[in-house]
Amino acid sequence: MTLTDGRRPGDRAVAADHVSLRRNNLSVVLRHVRESGPKSRARIAADTGLNKATVSSLVAELVERGLLREGSADSTRALGRPGQLVELDGTGVCGVGAEVNVDYLAVTALDLAGATVLERRVPVDVAHLDPGTTLDRLADLIREAVAAVEARSGQLAGVTLAVPGLVRDDTGGLSLAPNLGWGELEVAAEMRSRLGEPSYALLIDNEANLAALAAYSELRKDGRVQDLVLLTGAVGVGGGVVSNGHLLRGGRGYSGEVGHMPVAPDGRICGCGRTGCWETVVGLSALLHKATDSDDPVRDPSLDVEQRLAAITQRAEDGDARTLNALKDVGAWLGIGGAILVNILNPDVLVLGGYFAALGPWLKEPLEQAIRDRVIAPNGGGCRVVRSELGFAAAVRGGAQIALDQVFVDPTMIGRAESGVAQ
Repeated sequence: MTLTDGRRPGDRAVAADHVSLRRNNLSVVLRHVRESGPKSRARIAADTGLNKATVSSLVAELVERGLLREGSADSTRALGRPGQLVELDGTGVCGVGAEVNVDYLAVTALDLAGATVLERRVPVDVAHLDPGTTLDRLADLIREAVAAVEARSGQLAGVTLAVPGLVRDDTGGLSLAPNLGWGELEVAAEMRSRLGEPSYALLIDNEANLAALAAYSELRKDGRVQDLVLLTGAVGVGGGVVSNGHLLRGGRGYSGEVGHMPVAPDGRICGCGRTGCWETVVGLSALLHKATDSDDPVRDPSLDVEQRLAAITQRAEDGDARTLNALKDVGAWLGIGGAILVNILNPDVLVLGGYFAALGPWLKEPLEQAIRDRVIAPNGGGCRVVRSELGFAAAVRGGAQIALDQVFVDPTMIGRAESGVAQ
């Protein structure tokens, strides 16, 4: 029996299987080069188990799509003609991360190789704006990033929004962001509407989760880190957990809300409405409350957060007693909560992000001391404390990386050079 278009029954299924298999193999090769660095075709074949002819064809297609490029000759080959190395390209493929936080909005565009195309952060007193106005301003920043990608004739893999709250991973909606005063807001849908229902993927995630992924991406380069906890501090405090190389999200995607661990039952009221949450004693607001008067310029949310922290740093370096006492107190509380997390999760690394990283010279030592004193496992369970070098760009970089990860899963989403259309 033959169908009217000349094919036999089952041909559609066979064709679909072939397309899926090739898409998977393209992903295998592209991810292998990302993880292992420049490789010859022969080495890729040996490492992945694919035959040499298949690898040559896959590499050729990935080069056409602008995801790989020809590199130098393989100097490690002892006999015969040296093979040509192929390496990650992707300078024409970009992802965008955008963040809304209590006192700033930010956006970053990265290319597939991790180079920064655009990076912007603007101080905004988000907590005193309505959500619509804030999302309008964030949409403007995203358009700026998209324009920067288009200006270099790049293809956009997607945009990821980072928010400091509980994100429903099934819908892209926000359940609660207490420090923003937001609740039950369909952020992804609102942003799609503002951006004119774009064709690129628009994702949403918790900002601490994205910061943790960015930190893991940096730390895994030494090959030893598989488990980490990132603490990111601003007005609120969030945590991201990577376990065995994978982000730990929990049953509904709500994990990582470490700032709301109850540690001070007789303490201050938190933005979530409860009393004595961890962020009430270690958040930036807690530090400023202890270290400054109400009319001090460093409390002004219209001033960029890094400028405010630079002022605190200068006072600490000058030996200001009030500042040093405030840092000592915050460091002690940071150690109490940090030791709880290390006892529960036993990470290889506890990463200080956000303002904790900026003031790390005063906060890191009491945290390390608490881990030595309070963690039951010998030597603090082997946990190291490190300061993130990503600063307040961690969440947006993680967001851009999430957008780019789609390309490594399905390289065919990026068009071939001759057509510009994914096939």
